[in-house]
Amino acid sequence: MAIDVEAKLQELEALKAQVERLENEITTARSGPGWRATGYYSAYYATAGFLLGSLGAIVSLLFNVVGAWVAGKSPLELIRVYLTFPLGEKALQLTQGQNTYAVNDRVILAFGCCLYLATGMLLGIPVYMALARFAAGGGLIKRLVVASIVSLLIWGIMFYGILSWLQPLLVEGDPGNWITNTAYLPWWVAAATHLVFGWTVALLYPLGEYRPYRRLAEPAA
Repeated sequence: MAIDVEAKLQELEALKAQVERLENEITTARSGPGWRATGYYSAYYATAGFLLGSLGAIVSLLFNVVGAWVAGKSPLELIRVYLTFPLGEKALQLTQGQNTYAVNDRVILAFGCCLYLATGMLLGIPVYMALARFAAGGGLIKRLVVASIVSLLIWGIMFYGILSWLQPLLVEGDPGNWITNTAYLPWWVAAATHLVFGWTVALLYPLGEYRPYRRLAEPAA
């Protein structure tokens, strides 16, 4: 009796496909289900806030650069005040022809910008984690409200809860509290800077949303 070779080959291919499917199912069963976050994924949100915080710091710094230029001050006035924490009153003399350091003052200001961005990356963590906790299911308005509250809390705690007494304690000079002194950095400028930072993170929030990986269903044999 003649054998239908083509039919046998098709049957063999079907059996091979079934064996492969069974092997995959056995491998999946042995390895167990893949890990997936079932609740508040704090580590992921902290990482996302760390990255988006750098963008928020860039936007807030540009906001200050433009604002200082409009007000007739040095574009990097904020960085000079920011650098009074490690350098004291001498930081206010940078770019004014009174450099007392061996390193060029432009290099010091560039370093200050890097420190500012690094600070923004750290502050982006609590802002983004708060957004993920309290505004994950809301729209842009809710995110902006939450970001505003958290940013102003950070401003109040950092400036008046910590720096107001820590800077005079660590840095010598008069008055010693350049960052919180409104003669050097008006309170509304500092508050607006933090608000712009928080609003930027809120606007960019969708870029860091956690979306769990889902395996595509395999086509039937």
